[in-house]
Amino acid sequence: MTAIARQTEHSVETDAPIAFAWSFTTDVRNWDDPPAQFVLNGPFAPGSEGTTHVPGRDPVRWRIRDVQPGALYVLETLLLGAQLSFEWRFVAVSDRRTRLTQRIVLLGENAEALVPAIASGFGASLHDGMARIAARVTRAAGGRAG
Repeated sequence: MTAIARQTEHSVETDAPIAFAWSFTTDVRNWDDPPAQFVLNGPFAPGSEGTTHVPGRDPVRWRIRDVQPGALYVLETLLLGAQLSFEWRFVAVSDRRTRLTQRIVLLGENAEALVPAIASGFGASLHDGMARIAARVTRAAGGRAG
């Protein structure tokens, strides 16, 4: 059994119906995290692969492991002796409001050695990144930014 070396989770709410939040966030063209650029080869479905390009770094390849339309998707990337996964959950808070939760999990035999690099890359920016995503979804849905 592989132990989890690190996991972190954060939730935000957006002023958008769950169907809109799902549609917007599963369209890779809406993934905006400069200077990173994202490419998905195929449909937003299990098994499809994508690449994250950041200037000056090697491309990071990932795949969609799971999709439960309107509720959850999981992206994963394989690292040297470890797996990094990003689980996104969508919960309707009301007809016009959605809670987005991102859970990041690092596991595998080499996971512990990778914790410092992963934590510096994602841990510090998770809260701010999630707030930016929620605000973009709200603006795109025609609601107030927040």
